[in-house]
Amino acid sequence: MTQAQTTLRHAVTCSGIGLHSGEMVQMRLHPAAENTGIRFRRTDLQGQNEIAADFRLVGATRLGTTLMDGDVSIATVEHLMAALWGCGIDNALIEVDGPEVPIMDGSSEPFVFLLECAGKREQQAARRVIQVLKPVEVSENGATARIAPGEGFSIGMEIRFPHAAIAEQKITYEIDGACFKKNLARARTFGFAEEVEQMRAAGLARGGSLENAIVIGPDKVLNAEGLRYTDEFVRHKVLDAVGDLFLAGAHIQGSVEGFRSGHGLNNKLLRALMADNTAWRVSGEKVPEVA
Repeated sequence: MTQAQTTLRHAVTCSGIGLHSGEMVQMRLHPAAENTGIRFRRTDLQGQNEIAADFRLVGATRLGTTLMDGDVSIATVEHLMAALWGCGIDNALIEVDGPEVPIMDGSSEPFVFLLECAGKREQQAARRVIQVLKPVEVSENGATARIAPGEGFSIGMEIRFPHAAIAEQKITYEIDGACFKKNLARARTFGFAEEVEQMRAAGLARGGSLENAIVIGPDKVLNAEGLRYTDEFVRHKVLDAVGDLFLAGAHIQGSVEGFRSGHGLNNKLLRALMADNTAWRVSGEKVPEVA
């Protein structure tokens, strides 16, 4: 059964620290017309200040996913994009008064709460669904990501880190909104204490803290409250993939598998899929080749 597109019922606002800038950011989410998709507007910039949530505009993937279009960029979009997918929001205009989406607690849960406060309303147009028709796989530096036909939307992810706090973790979920909210939304981003100074010297993670990330020390997790899930690390990687893949501009019907995959490989997978016009179609109709 074809589903209708949705948007927010009301505008809603939040504020928080930017993970990389360390500065306070205010963000306001507005309803948008059908077929708008998700768009960001930088209210701190003059002139052309909008950018689409589009996988083709991903320009940086170190420690997050950054959209770039000319002089307009918006960083760390993946947790918000995942929440929009999890709450079933197709169309929204997101105003941000800085260069990145606020990190909040490092998960999607605060954004899910925000979206639920805004409410949701159906629109007239049918939801755009990308159906995967054949397997596509990409790899780099020993990591792989693969997408194949499937009845719904599933993600399997495996990670391996040479640290006892993480080690090897592997999960697979058939994901819908309820599954996302219960099993993935609360999983936080993570990093290693020994890398913090290096990142800050490179102008990154200036706003990172125990309040918005899991921080891993030499032999343990440093957060006093511990983990929210025993396998929170791999769950967060799945959350990231949900957000990165929603940059396709549609809901994907297919099965995704990742081994040590991250933002860069997630985007590479989408680009490879969409570049092959025999590998996908939209809502039962074959689509033209992407330039």
